[in-house]
Amino acid sequence: MNQTNVSPAAGKLGILCVGCGAVATTFMTGVLMTRKGLAKPVGSMTQYDKIRVGKGKDKKYLHYGDIVPLAKLDDIVFGTWDVYPQNAFQAAMYAEVLKEKDILPVKDELEKIVPMAAAFDKNYAKRLDGDNVKACKTRWEMVEALRKDIKNFKESNNCSRIVVIWAASTEIYVPVNEKVHGTLKALEEAMKADDREHVAPSMCYAYAALKEGAPFIMGAPNTTVDIPAMWELAEQTKLPIAGKDFKTGQTLVKSGFAPIIGTRCLGLSGWFSTNILGNRDGLVLDEPDNFRTKEVSKLSTLETILKPENQPDLYTDYYHKVRINYYPPRNDNKEGWDNIDIFGWMNYPMQIKINFLCRDSILAAPLLLDLTLLSDLAARAGRYGIQRFLSFFLKSPMHDYTQGEEAVNNLYQQYTMLKNAIREMGGYDADEEID
Repeated sequence: MNQTNVSPAAGKLGILCVGCGAVATTFMTGVLMTRKGLAKPVGSMTQYDKIRVGKGKDKKYLHYGDIVPLAKLDDIVFGTWDVYPQNAFQAAMYAEVLKEKDILPVKDELEKIVPMAAAFDKNYAKRLDGDNVKACKTRWEMVEALRKDIKNFKESNNCSRIVVIWAASTEIYVPVNEKVHGTLKALEEAMKADDREHVAPSMCYAYAALKEGAPFIMGAPNTTVDIPAMWELAEQTKLPIAGKDFKTGQTLVKSGFAPIIGTRCLGLSGWFSTNILGNRDGLVLDEPDNFRTKEVSKLSTLETILKPENQPDLYTDYYHKVRINYYPPRNDNKEGWDNIDIFGWMNYPMQIKINFLCRDSILAAPLLLDLTLLSDLAARAGRYGIQRFLSFFLKSPMHDYTQGEEAVNNLYQQYTMLKNAIREMGGYDADEEID
């Protein structure tokens, strides 16, 4: 191993999932089954991918864990918060993502993962009706209760480090408000004044996590950590933050396929994306205010890859539409359907159709593993603030929009950023460039 300045992954790593639904339980079950040698963590970059380090005669391809000190699966301890009191075994069975035979061997371990009462505000997810909820009068009380949860979990499970990841529903859209979200001081005052309009429950989780020394990852398109106040807190606490929205099916296809059109200098007239899905995610997104949050994150992908200012002949006036339809019979088996209208030589039109019949939680679970392990790594490497190298895993990667910075959404550029960061943390040269 090369010389690295990253502190070792000693002791247990507590992974606290906000939400104990389909995604979180599929993630937990998969990790527990893999630990027993009964499953394989397919789709996880940290477990499978190999990166080139060195050049010429020194060139070799290594797993991430051979380049940097990653936490081992055996050292992970799971905890969760949820509005429903069912333990992780009951929740996994109820979600019906995995077959019984893939859950039962770890039933005992899953039954011990009992959700702590959630910090919840029904106005932010009107379709959810659980009663395992904290009786907090104000947003500040929520923060204090969550900090206590994190502290207690860390102590009682003998964890040396904690990472908090949001795997709960999409909240209603909270536009960034300069007065409240612009500085940490303003955000804290808003929490104490119980400003429920501008302070989402997810912001209380993020604030509590960072204050308790835990990196925070936003797995939904919520505004949560994507505000200057939280960047300030991450800087103050010297902790990594990442978000937003797990890039699972359709957006993964889009971030990989749009570069084909762009690289080949073909024109785009329109891109229509529609999704049908059941599960709790679909139910929550059936509410227009919640869908708005998701729509904003899904729409941003294309516009940063195919830019009119770079190629006015090809991308000046394309039409981009995203739809999500709640369709209960599908449950977790989502269908993402894309119709792409392109044009080529002498402006002659062509079409591309992509139909991705995906399993949402099966695609999301490895992302949770990678994001938690890499955020823990970043913290031990002394990296803090927005972790742009994790953009690969996210639909709408965080970036400093106050400085006019644009997110990188091109999958291949994101992959280069990821590889370079791993190389750097492993003490190698970050030797690939993004054009």
